[in-house]
Amino acid sequence: MPPRSKITKDMIIDAGLNIVRNEGQESLNVRRIAAELDCSTQPVMYHYKTVDELKADIYFAADEFHTNYIMTPDESADVPFLSIGMRYIKFADEESHLFRFLFQSDKFKSSFSELTSADALAPIIEPMCKAFGLTEEKAGEVFDAVFMTVHGAASLLANNSLSYDEAYFRKLLTDVFNGMIER
Repeated sequence: MPPRSKITKDMIIDAGLNIVRNEGQESLNVRRIAAELDCSTQPVMYHYKTVDELKADIYFAADEFHTNYIMTPDESADVPFLSIGMRYIKFADEESHLFRFLFQSDKFKSSFSELTSADALAPIIEPMCKAFGLTEEKAGEVFDAVFMTVHGAASLLANNSLSYDEAYFRKLLTDVFNGMIER
């Protein structure tokens, strides 16, 4: 008899991530993951004591996927910072289930101030300061305004309340960015 394929934690996370991406977080459960892996629920629960642990790992994988997506450089962008915003909006359009899982579920517990003061923003804030002669405080204000615009547009897209129009969003972000720089 051939050996059974071993179900790994990575396989479980990948299956869960695929389910969320394609069907939405409503479909994410142990039975659905097991069906995706063509196994019983036992291998899934062998690796996870609770469903919350499983969902936390899938959330982490989704967050990593999102970060890699938005941080992929756009060489044609005049302002790299705005390229990140455009990719954030495009992500919401292309990965609406994943966007809602990340930012519109009970898993998203960060406050706005935690997001905007994170050490992860240093690679964004420092170049803005240098390129435009801004103080860190002013660069933070610019980031806040652009982020709120980007997140609002992305939320509308992810919930099918708006259609993606690259030229429109590029102009919107440029206008907000320039308005904040000149303010």
